[in-house]
Amino acid sequence: MHTRNKPNIVDFTPGQAVSGSRGMVCTSQPLAAEAGIDILKQGGNAIDAAVAAAAAMTVVEPVMNGIGGDAFALIWYQNRLYGINGSGPAPQSLSPEAIRAMGCGRMPSDGWASVTVPGAVSVWRQLARRFGRLPFAECLQPAISYARKGFDVTPVISRIWEKEYKKFQDNLPDSLFQIWATAFSDAENLRAPLSGERWCQPDQGNTLEEIARSGGESFYRGDIARQIHDAFRNAGGFLQQSDLAAYEASWVDPIATVYHGYTVYEIPPNGHGIVTLMALNILSEYEQNACQLTGDDRLHAQIEALKLAFTDGLHTITDPAYMSVSVEQLLSRHRADLRSREIGEQALLPAPGSFTSGGTIYLCTADGEGNMVSLIQSNYKGFGSGVVIPGTGIAMNNRGRDFSLNPQDANYLQPGKKSYHTIIPGFLCRHNGEPVGPFGVMGGMMQPQGHLQVLINQIDKGMDPQQALDAPRWRWDGGRTIALEPIVPQSVKHVLDQRGHCTVHADDFLEFGRGQIIRKEAVGTYLGGSESRADGRCAVW
Repeated sequence: MHTRNKPNIVDFTPGQAVSGSRGMVCTSQPLAAEAGIDILKQGGNAIDAAVAAAAAMTVVEPVMNGIGGDAFALIWYQNRLYGINGSGPAPQSLSPEAIRAMGCGRMPSDGWASVTVPGAVSVWRQLARRFGRLPFAECLQPAISYARKGFDVTPVISRIWEKEYKKFQDNLPDSLFQIWATAFSDAENLRAPLSGERWCQPDQGNTLEEIARSGGESFYRGDIARQIHDAFRNAGGFLQQSDLAAYEASWVDPIATVYHGYTVYEIPPNGHGIVTLMALNILSEYEQNACQLTGDDRLHAQIEALKLAFTDGLHTITDPAYMSVSVEQLLSRHRADLRSREIGEQALLPAPGSFTSGGTIYLCTADGEGNMVSLIQSNYKGFGSGVVIPGTGIAMNNRGRDFSLNPQDANYLQPGKKSYHTIIPGFLCRHNGEPVGPFGVMGGMMQPQGHLQVLINQIDKGMDPQQALDAPRWRWDGGRTIALEPIVPQSVKHVLDQRGHCTVHADDFLEFGRGQIIRKEAVGTYLGGSESRADGRCAVW
């Protein structure tokens, strides 16, 4: 029976962590986890499994990511951690003058002008090329099969799909909406797919087959690139074949900080994972300077540390080639000490930022040899820009909406520049360098906040991965406003209100992020958790 979820409330039932030794794949949609496990059983490693799961997620959870999106990853391979940044720059023909000529006073939130060069496919191919064991094409076969043969739409995804349908129906030009609706809705019945409904995506299956056949080359320098170019040219868009041909995802050195005996790793800017590291530094310095801390003191301090870190991050993080301060400056203990001394008994009022939820998926994998992957992939806001390349099933990102038209802003739009980026994979090690494992929480500006909370849950509160994910969450929404999940006790709300926070109980679990965690235990097995706020699971072998 096909059903539509209630409009505002998602049933939330905490789960249990699972364990396994030969392999583990955690995703927010069960079929993608199964795709990764199948690849492991075929002789692949954790990297192959991550590629398979990431490609499958573009099919089975299109409401959060797609072939036309971006991806970042942290890879623990043969006792070393690697990072890759798959965010793309603004097209060379996209400029502030071009946006103003369209009659826009700010960056569009959707449509052709909001699209940057997609990086996800480049991440897949580079991961497979550098660390994979199986042929790249083999890793994409599960995704191709799901697209062509179909899959049953899961409840949470169905609900988000309905919201996206209504949003695009109300906001997109008719010509753009019709192309999107043809690819991603039941055009005959004028609706999004229902929960439990079988959904096929043959055009996307053909595109994935071409990506597999060409080793990803077609997407950037072949037939698919020409299709993308033609669609943008015909619509008066800015992305060109030359932008795609010039692009490769970038290998980067992960950045880190030490917190309570653990080393926490993130991808460096233009991603905002550094906000989590800054908040942990501020929190550590505050704890050293404080005499005695109660549980209420700690929660208040966590919120204040996050607010201070985010305020700095929102004003400085952008394409590293354009940043006015260095990563070292942002992560310096001196800076953290100065910021920590601003935390008092009452809630601070830092410079406000713009806080919205995002459309992102996070997954993590592990194999029997100790290799692990932390990967996050996104079209940014739901399906992204609303732009679909006709006949391909490719939904394009809207990452360009984070650029500014103000020359004084760090994220001032310039051709070829990368914007502030919200997707962040995390990885945890013990301070002696021994790996603990990958973690992540998807959801736009919630991501650094989710990272901070699941880390504290594990490191300070001793929770297992599933407990750390299921624990009640809070979210800073700017100023003194703190949103609380419905499961946060009223007593906690009262304590925060007494400290000057303006708390509100939100009615939607989906606005507080959705994550996955894998933790390597001392005995060599893995312990995994998959977000109870989503449809996902940890598949084990």
